[in-house]
Amino acid sequence: MDFHHVIEAAGIVALGLVFYSYLRRWLESTARIDRRLRVLLNGVVFGGLSITLMISRIEFAPGAYVDARAVPIALVTLVEGGWAGLVAAVIAAGYRLVWMGGSGALAGVIWLLATAGTAALALMWARRDGQVRNRHAFALGGAVFVVTFASFLVLGARGIEMFARDWLPLLVVSVVGIGGFARLFTDVANAQAAEAARRESAELRAITLLARAAAHEINNALMVVAGGLAILAKHLPADSEDAQWAARAREGVVTVKNIITRMNSITQIEAVPGQGMLPPMLDIRKSSDPANS
Repeated sequence: MDFHHVIEAAGIVALGLVFYSYLRRWLESTARIDRRLRVLLNGVVFGGLSITLMISRIEFAPGAYVDARAVPIALVTLVEGGWAGLVAAVIAAGYRLVWMGGSGALAGVIWLLATAGTAALALMWARRDGQVRNRHAFALGGAVFVVTFASFLVLGARGIEMFARDWLPLLVVSVVGIGGFARLFTDVANAQAAEAARRESAELRAITLLARAAAHEINNALMVVAGGLAILAKHLPADSEDAQWAARAREGVVTVKNIITRMNSITQIEAVPGQGMLPPMLDIRKSSDPANS
């Protein structure tokens, strides 16, 4: 086996890991792009990595080659979901069908699409267990190897003959490539999710401290206003216009008291989008509503 080819293939997958790490960190820290575009970006990039791995084949015997095209598709599905895997698989399948062509094109397309589907099923299993673990990743590697065998069967006797020659390096690529790199990818995803949660928690703490301090100061002044209005109401004729204005002022005091209560009950951050010259601001009602928690 040409280990230079192995190192080259591993480097390509590692490049995908670096890209995924930086893209996820940038998107989660800036919130500029929604998840759908993140899925699309990752799908396109990992589809490109799959194509690159088709080109950068691994020679394991004179004139005999395998490649790790299924690895990026399985990995991106496992960490970003089925849609990202489907995008990657479609891009790679398009290259296999249109650019490479040949009698094995159909088998190659089936292999790529089935890999994405298998990885999506593995992700569903992992989510039921709480998160992606080693058993899910290595089981996916084994399942992809089975899918690879099934795609060779599409070629008939020639495919069986080729698989009998290639099965061991394909097994290593599937199980070690997917199982090993999946741990790295999930570590990146989990670490950045934890970092985002810590950042959000710190932001929420800062907002709640500020809101409670402001509510306390407003409440002190409001008590003086409420007391003055109560005294004033006793000295005004019941049906006079001044009494009506005082009653409206007391209603305003009640409204402000309700706002103060909400300011002391903030449990999450919900913002109102900016409009015109107004910047985005905290939506106190939604941020303190238990139904939104």
